[in-house]
Amino acid sequence: MARGGGRSPFQITLRAGERRALKASARAQAAPHRQVVRARIVLDAAAGLPNALIARRVGVALNTVRKWRKRFCTEGYAGLGDRKRPGRPRVFPAVVVAQTKAIACELPATRGVPLGRWSLSELRGELLASGLVGDVSVATVRRWLAEDAIKPWQHRSWIWPRDPEFAAKAGRVLDLYQRVVEGRPLGAGEFVISADEKTSIQARCRCHPTLPPGRARVMRVEHEYDRGGALAYLAAWDVHHARLFGRCEPTTGIEPFGRLVEQVMTTEPYASAKRVYWIVDNGSSHRGKASVDRLQGTWANLHLVHLPVHASWLNQIEIYFSIVQRKVVTPNDFLDLAEVAQRLLAFQHRYQEAAVPFDWRFTRSDLDRLLRRLEEHDLLAVAA
Repeated sequence: MARGGGRSPFQITLRAGERRALKASARAQAAPHRQVVRARIVLDAAAGLPNALIARRVGVALNTVRKWRKRFCTEGYAGLGDRKRPGRPRVFPAVVVAQTKAIACELPATRGVPLGRWSLSELRGELLASGLVGDVSVATVRRWLAEDAIKPWQHRSWIWPRDPEFAAKAGRVLDLYQRVVEGRPLGAGEFVISADEKTSIQARCRCHPTLPPGRARVMRVEHEYDRGGALAYLAAWDVHHARLFGRCEPTTGIEPFGRLVEQVMTTEPYASAKRVYWIVDNGSSHRGKASVDRLQGTWANLHLVHLPVHASWLNQIEIYFSIVQRKVVTPNDFLDLAEVAQRLLAFQHRYQEAAVPFDWRFTRSDLDRLLRRLEEHDLLAVAA
């Protein structure tokens, strides 16, 4: 057989259909890595490249190139698949696997174990302590659980809507997003503002400079840092016209939020608008009837609209805050608070230049269906 630098005895000529299929496999984003590698090897071989060069281009061993070149020559496209392996017989009976999954679904405290949840190694220890198995590896326990739809080592939090007027309050906000208020379309002089505060944005000065991405290296951010204080970023978003307002303050509170409101309400077209609806959550800066009296008493054309409790996910400004978190705050690497404020406001200006309204599709009808489903789920839980 030819060595790395010579001509391989297995020369490949591709038909048009084979070439298309191999190119599709080599470019597939979601394909297994081994499938991509094999397709690239065959394509390079068909282009006349020697084995050694293919190995360097694809990043595999020389013997790997020889193997798949030969396999394709002798078996065609079907030869690029994995061989069937007989596998070894089961060592543990099915009942042991089932009992392991049952224990994994229990809270550890019910078995007298002082843990919040099982890890794989701790679950293995419990299997040994209970006498269910004489010995088993962590890898085997992981495989048992991974093969099932249940993933007991994972958890997620949830919260139940407890505001008795949840549907009415949330429905009003969703109507405003759809340019409807109290059953009529919004007029030309009416605007909808979504506002909130992003609290405690820290300035973390890394002990060593952050290294940018390089060849075969991701960005490196030093774990240790010195704390340079924290500030609050307050922002308001015109839902239908994609206008963005924001400011940095030392902290949140009634007065800082009042300054954000003033920043918007003294700017046209809001200063002379017929009505400006401000959508806010129940944070302490704008909570309850006192906030309504205070803000609407100061600005005659302002109408404060409160979301129900635990419904910040219906506040569109949170979408913008998530963008800020990804693009500005992460990774947190600032010299001081002045740099944090400068970066936030510079990004705000940059974002505003190309901003368009969010493609909000969750409507009052979707909310009604969601609440009906939750109610049905609650009834089934009570019946059980």
